[in-house]
Amino acid sequence: MLRHEFQPGRLVAGLSLTAAGAVFAGDAAGWWQTPWPVMIPIVAGGMVLGGVTSAVARGMRSRRGGESQ
Repeated sequence: MLRHEFQPGRLVAGLSLTAAGAVFAGDAAGWWQTPWPVMIPIVAGGMVLGGVTSAVARGMRSRRGGESQ
């Protein structure tokens, strides 16, 4: 199996989309009532947090690489 670089931004974005799916699934199953506008902050917030996480991780990676060279 090929190794790949860990990307924490994708992890955060994926977790937020999984949470949105769980909220929709609970609504579809009848466990609770969720108005559709609730999904906008969950999905958009998760994408923003994923982008910030990616930017921070890239900054840390480039800073660490610059010191060792």
